[in-house]
Amino acid sequence: MKDRSDLVAGLVRKAESDLLAMNASLGAGALDAACFHAQQAAEKYLKSFLASKEVAFPHTHNLSKLLDACVAIDPSLERLSEIAATLTPYAVELRYDFEFWPTKEAAQEARTAAIAVRDAITSRLA
Repeated sequence: MKDRSDLVAGLVRKAESDLLAMNASLGAGALDAACFHAQQAAEKYLKSFLASKEVAFPHTHNLSKLLDACVAIDPSLERLSEIAATLTPYAVELRYDFEFWPTKEAAQEARTAAIAVRDAITSRLA
């Protein structure tokens, strides 16, 4: 059975792959896909933090719920709350609401947000 460090490393690896997909999608003009992968990267980084602290994370795409669990461990992560609220709709709503199309500016903001989550979380991983 894999241990905690394997789970953390796996989540970070998946998050990094989502960042690559986000950048490729943004460059190709697939703005919805870029936003989706930004949300997915942030989700996996938050889950990696929880896993690193041996906290079972909920199976949810709601970044605010994941962030609440992270803030219970490290209150300084509260600064990511606006980011979490901004990215969460890109997980499900964007995929199924065919009238919900992000602008290039929104996609670039999603990219910036995902990178902020990455930086905040990876600096806290052992």
